[in-house]
Amino acid sequence: MKTRITVQATLFYLLFLIVSTIGYTQDSANVTTYIQENDILYRQRDITEYMRERCKLDIYYPKNSRGFSTVVWFHGGGLRAGNKSIPETLKESGLAVVTVNYRLFPKVKCPAYIDDAAAAVAWVFHNIEKYGGDPNKIFVSGHSAGGYLTSMIGLDKSYLKKYNIDANSIAGLIPFSGHTITHFTVREERGISGTQVVVDEFAPIFHIRKDAPPLLLITGDREMEMLGRYEENAYMYRMMLVIGHENTELYELDGFNHGGMAAPAFYLLKKYVKSFEKKE
Repeated sequence: MKTRITVQATLFYLLFLIVSTIGYTQDSANVTTYIQENDILYRQRDITEYMRERCKLDIYYPKNSRGFSTVVWFHGGGLRAGNKSIPETLKESGLAVVTVNYRLFPKVKCPAYIDDAAAAVAWVFHNIEKYGGDPNKIFVSGHSAGGYLTSMIGLDKSYLKKYNIDANSIAGLIPFSGHTITHFTVREERGISGTQVVVDEFAPIFHIRKDAPPLLLITGDREMEMLGRYEENAYMYRMMLVIGHENTELYELDGFNHGGMAAPAFYLLKKYVKSFEKKE
């Protein structure tokens, strides 16, 4: 399904979701408290000092709860900046949130940061039951560069396979305004201009497949987005349908630019996760 949400419709939709979320939170707040544990090292073997600095995650989860869904969240920043933080909109929603730091350019080059993303997601699969979560309900999301990492590890199965995880075990991929072509930082590492389109093994769209996890693509307004980001995602959407993937959706948030689209997109993410829980 391809959907364009206008500014007016977005505001109405957000109001509806906020009211719904408040009701949900108030009900759950009577019985649920949340715990946050910070700076957990998700790599244990052959680690460098820079890995010790960057390869850490925070986990926020409902105390004394079992079987909850988990969202793994990757920050943006062009693969060269940014830090982990728990998105406020995802707090007190009955979900666990795992937010991840990964190594950055220029201290590392591709595919180091993609491998970090895979290692972090694998850590969640191997450990979430200890916190009460259901390993069958792990969703992966991120904004911009984080959206790129989301799509890469979810579509190219080799990254998670290295950590004994089948990428198809991911319950859903929800990239926010992520590159579907080869990331501009990866191109810069090779001396290629940011306006030169490249599609190779470091492009999520290179790895489209019929059996991929459910995919929710969200972008800002096509006239306000960064470097044709909407059009990249629209092509990904179309090609996933062409190859027979039956669970790909695309949302364009009219009136929101690349940075501003994340705020409303979080409500779509929560709705998406809840819709999967209702199917059980």
